[in-house]
Amino acid sequence: MDMKKYKSTVKRILSCIGRYKWGVGASLACAFVTVLLTLYVPILTGRAIDCIVGAGAVDFAGMWTILKQIGIIIAITAAAQWLMSHINNLVTYRVVKDIRTQAFNKLEILPLKYIDSHSHGDIINRIITDIDQFSDGLLMGFTQLFTGVLTILGTLVFMFSMNPSITVVVVLVTPVSLFVASFIARRTFRMFKMQSQTRGELTSLVEEMLGNQKVVQAFAHEADAQEKFEDINENLRVWSLKATFFSSITNPATRFVNSLVYASVGIAGAFAAVKGLLSVGQLASFLSYANQYTKPFNEISGVVTELQNALASAARVFELIDEEPQVPEEPDAAVLSNAKGEISLEHVYFSYNPEVALIEDMNLNVRPGQRVAIVGPTGCGKSTVINLLMRFYDVNSGSIRVDGTDVRHMTRQSLRTSYGMVLQETWLKSGTIRENIAYGKPDANEEEIILAAKESHAHSFIRRMPEGYDTVISEDGGNLSQGQKQLLCIARVMLCLPPMLILDEATSSIDTRTEIKIQKAFGKMMEGRTSFIVAHRLSTIKEADVILVMRDGHIIEQGTHESLLSQNGFYAQLYNSQFAV
Repeated sequence: MDMKKYKSTVKRILSCIGRYKWGVGASLACAFVTVLLTLYVPILTGRAIDCIVGAGAVDFAGMWTILKQIGIIIAITAAAQWLMSHINNLVTYRVVKDIRTQAFNKLEILPLKYIDSHSHGDIINRIITDIDQFSDGLLMGFTQLFTGVLTILGTLVFMFSMNPSITVVVVLVTPVSLFVASFIARRTFRMFKMQSQTRGELTSLVEEMLGNQKVVQAFAHEADAQEKFEDINENLRVWSLKATFFSSITNPATRFVNSLVYASVGIAGAFAAVKGLLSVGQLASFLSYANQYTKPFNEISGVVTELQNALASAARVFELIDEEPQVPEEPDAAVLSNAKGEISLEHVYFSYNPEVALIEDMNLNVRPGQRVAIVGPTGCGKSTVINLLMRFYDVNSGSIRVDGTDVRHMTRQSLRTSYGMVLQETWLKSGTIRENIAYGKPDANEEEIILAAKESHAHSFIRRMPEGYDTVISEDGGNLSQGQKQLLCIARVMLCLPPMLILDEATSSIDTRTEIKIQKAFGKMMEGRTSFIVAHRLSTIKEADVILVMRDGHIIEQGTHESLLSQNGFYAQLYNSQFAV
């Protein structure tokens, strides 16, 4: 990270903290009280020592008064320290909550092209691990940085009031400690940055392997996966070791400098005491101040190391937050309600990669209630058309209109809730089967949920589950079969019954007997609703009102099943190839 970005990250963090000025102010006040009282104790200790004049000449009354004062001060200091720690915790975790919320909210509005082009494990690592690393560094900074800086300034003031000459000796040695801390800080930031980045790569790999372990084992890919893991793990070891090495030399280096300061004060103070410029008690106070003066340098150097890690992690989180969001909705965007289902594509051009053309000059008019089937070889653009209809991606040029309104001029939510979509790739959330079916209609009653399950032919297997509709399934369906998961997704759409439907290989994982029943249920569901059906098995789309045959991003044929067969063109070749003996 260059210095410009480094400063930008610091400013962003200070801006986030600035929302809680009350907490920062209260923490500073507590830190000031703590430091002031802590630094006053050595003065009282010195006075107590001076009460011992010699053998048999001890002012016990005066000493007892001083000891009581010390006890009261220690109690007040402890209370102030506890309150400061409590306030620091409040501020730190509220700041962390705000940043994590910003990151997740940005994730919700990022265009799908970002999600599709970035490792999911790395994104998760930024939102979870990197923010945790940032919170640790921020909490340590709050706890030790305030008191450390105030202690250094306070001890200088107290020492200067007692003996300016010895204080000058302390100040002259101080730059050595600052140089050591600065030298180490410059080198640790890059190490922690690479450590955090490599940790994200490792998280991504583990998440990928965990989610696809069956495929890994089926193709005997364990050794390759292990080798890749070991490579990344070795890189993580190297960067972690370098980061730890540079950060670990901070404490010994600053302790050495601190010992120089303490020795300098001790020698200078001894000469001053011999000449009568200091009493023995004042010398003891001075040595105590020298120790308290140097101690914060140890703490601050440790804080600097943690802050380097925190800044590196925060920079990665801010990179996510600063990503370009999806095109914002217009302030006066229309809300699509009671959609009729009239859809038109006019001169649509779209490609995921500007250098690779996909859909070019696509034109299509769909009447309300019409069933449109989309067929073609793999990679011809079938699913891309679905992405454009749902506005997961925006067209590069041209327009898509629903009921006469360009989809870019209406709210995404109203557009998407007007569609019911069942994909080949099923998605279920952790929760009960009831909650999964009612995902699109949370206020649905029991009768509606059961009816939707019956119509999707999921009711029978749900009844056999341990807790029926209250059975809790884990992320992505747990131990349910792929077909059962698809039936639940179909039930979810049947419960909502929106005015437009998208069925993208919706029965690909269902047995033939159940598929026939599902097709009948779909037929009933599609009555009066504009429907788009993507299918590889052409036998499932014979009843479509119009079949679009796509190849290389173009609609090359269009018509009913019978008319397309009679043309003896590309569709006929596809259809006959599926039933060739």
